[in-house]
Amino acid sequence: MEREQLSSRLGFILLSAGCAIGVGNVWKFPWMTGQNGGGAFVLVYLIFLILLGLPIMLVEFSLGRASKKSIAGLYQTLQKPGQKWHLHGYMALCANVLLVMFYTSVTGWILHYFISFLGGNMTGLTDVESSALFSNMQASPSIMVGSMAIVVILGFIILSFGLQKGVERVTKYMMIVLLFLMVVLAVHGLTLSGAGEAVNFYLKPDLSKINGNVIVAAMNQAFFTLSLGIGSMTIFGSYIGKERSLLGESVNILILDTFVAIVAGLIIFPACFTFDITPTAGPKLLFVALARVFNEMPGGRWWGSLFFLFMFFAAMSTIIAVFENILACIREYTNWSRIKGCIICGAVILLLSIPCALGYNLWSSFKPFTAESSIMDLEDFLVTNCFLPLGTLWALLFCTRKRGWGFDNFINEVNTGKGMKIGRWIKPYMTYVLPVVIIVIFIIGIITYEFADNFTIWSWLKNLF
Repeated sequence: MEREQLSSRLGFILLSAGCAIGVGNVWKFPWMTGQNGGGAFVLVYLIFLILLGLPIMLVEFSLGRASKKSIAGLYQTLQKPGQKWHLHGYMALCANVLLVMFYTSVTGWILHYFISFLGGNMTGLTDVESSALFSNMQASPSIMVGSMAIVVILGFIILSFGLQKGVERVTKYMMIVLLFLMVVLAVHGLTLSGAGEAVNFYLKPDLSKINGNVIVAAMNQAFFTLSLGIGSMTIFGSYIGKERSLLGESVNILILDTFVAIVAGLIIFPACFTFDITPTAGPKLLFVALARVFNEMPGGRWWGSLFFLFMFFAAMSTIIAVFENILACIREYTNWSRIKGCIICGAVILLLSIPCALGYNLWSSFKPFTAESSIMDLEDFLVTNCFLPLGTLWALLFCTRKRGWGFDNFINEVNTGKGMKIGRWIKPYMTYVLPVVIIVIFIIGIITYEFADNFTIWSWLKNLF
């Protein structure tokens, strides 16, 4: 099967950035910032983004470009005969499928809110009615499954047009519009009366607020914001040539990803401080708190429509990227045509995404963890706390160990082409320090997770000793 190629460097940067930019940037980052001390969290996050995110991004891009394969086939190309590194390909494919099984539902929520704001159904409500919108949406099987299905079908229709005419073209336009909408919304946010207080909270670090919890939260967010460990960046590395070195391209993508996360806060926090919405509201900050903000804001129907359109583009850019990753893996295993792969993969993912959509209504009695948990929490735990860190560790060890691909091959691939180069000084850090950091992140993610009401492994261990 002839390997498809992206048509331009811009396409590669926007596609890769689109994969990284998603609800983690524009939804999770603001509420985590709100809960972890504002500017102090942002400062620590930026430090860890460079220390953790950049090296792992180089790992994924180098493996993809050197092999010209997806995560499913790259190890067979690069590993030595008889080795078993390729088992990660099967795990990564499962992780990608698990990811979209709940990510499609979240994207469907955003789509529903956009359509509702555009239709004028989200304004002119009382505070009680506005706050109830989210739970009412989740309680409706038809809305949950229907909006999720639209996202899946739309994603695979785009993929069916091909890499250049479908994935690259649509994502490029979508990312350009996304960035434009962000700037418009941020400028508007800075004109609100609470903007000064919001910016002071958000961007002025109070170093006294930096503690163990803030450091761990920032480390996790920096690590997971780029969706590394399951081949999400590998696939786009496999579609580019060797004209440019990978460090410069990775830095560009990291800057775009960070820009979106920071500007998302400039949209959300001024609105919160202006309309007395606590920035520590947590995961519901976007859907509950901001819906109330736009309900009360002059011209809220249109500002709300623009905001959720921007959110939808951010989420769909990730959906398209992960769908492409899954499709590429399946096509390498089966040698199917793109159209056949889109039809079969689309149908399977649509079916597999139904449990999450029904997990808040018809199947809400299934509580995998706490009394407030759902099927989505189980799927998110497996991807975020297990597959991502372990997959990242696997790929990193493959690139730095003599029994894998080896550091020399890795650094040569990273530095091939024009642009920024990276020195061999990074070898000790990537070989010894970074694996330990990833293992620590994995352990912390497991022992601090609330598996049952008021129960974590960490609390159990503290009581035991």
